[in-house]
Amino acid sequence: MRTTRILHTIDAHVGGLPVRVVTGGVGPFPGASMEERRRWFIANSDELRTLLLCEPRGHASMSGAILQPPTRDDADWGVLFIEVTGVLPMCGAGTIGVATVLVDTGMVAVTEPVTTVRLDTPIGLITAEVQVREGKAESVTIANAPSYVYAEDRGLDVPGHGVVPCDVAFGGNFYAFVDLEALGLSLEDDEPGRVISAGMAVMSAVDEQIPIHHPEHGPTPCHHVVLLAPGSDARRTRHALVIHPGWIDRSPGGTGTSARMAILHARGELGLNADYVSESFIGTEFTGRLVGRTTAYGRDAVLPAITGKGWIVATSQMLLDPADPFPAGFAV
Repeated sequence: MRTTRILHTIDAHVGGLPVRVVTGGVGPFPGASMEERRRWFIANSDELRTLLLCEPRGHASMSGAILQPPTRDDADWGVLFIEVTGVLPMCGAGTIGVATVLVDTGMVAVTEPVTTVRLDTPIGLITAEVQVREGKAESVTIANAPSYVYAEDRGLDVPGHGVVPCDVAFGGNFYAFVDLEALGLSLEDDEPGRVISAGMAVMSAVDEQIPIHHPEHGPTPCHHVVLLAPGSDARRTRHALVIHPGWIDRSPGGTGTSARMAILHARGELGLNADYVSESFIGTEFTGRLVGRTTAYGRDAVLPAITGKGWIVATSQMLLDPADPFPAGFAV
């Protein structure tokens, strides 16, 4: 057996979303903060992301996280969130997956009934409260980053679908929200391919008509679109979350749920400390609630908490034969 790399991974799923957590075989990346490490990784080591998540070792609907030593004294671990889209500032399902892996493998000191895990992420310190019974993580509640509305009730001209109402909000990543009915689609009656195509059309339209500009990161393309099913309200939302470059998140989406709650709060429909259920297109659920108000970049913002569950499904050692014709994986 020949290999130029040995990567130790633990695979979990969170609400059906595969989350591959890299626990060994990767040293610390350069940078004084996790955001600096994220930027270095994108510029210098992105082939590691595609090696891990793209075919033949991964697939087109996969997410992951690379564990790192923290860059701050108040954190247990540092984390870079990776998916087929790129390297994210924050990932709610990824955080739930990482916290589950850390507790279930004993990589943090475990206490019952609650173990607190503090993660150094590109967006800042994220705290996860893990409910533990008999040494096993039963659920994870994360205190997410401040979330806010970026654009509300804008008319968006989507090719092939006409002008539809659209909201854009930030919950750790930016999301566009459009009703499925406005696009002439249904989760029950339409093939996932049609839903994905509509979501991609919304992304392009947002980039052209509602360009997103992050105060720190500058121009930011729209890579996440939530297509809301009929009957979605401030108590429960069912949706399909379409992600660039063309796949549906199997989980309800933690940062997307946070962004949705920010919109509902701004409209006066969702108050503080009220449970809100976010349901994915395969029927899995996160429970969100708003625990406070704040400001972010001069905008009114809310402080979301998201509760979900993760399950470990595999451990593995990934190898790279020096003669492998796909040392960075491939995408079809």
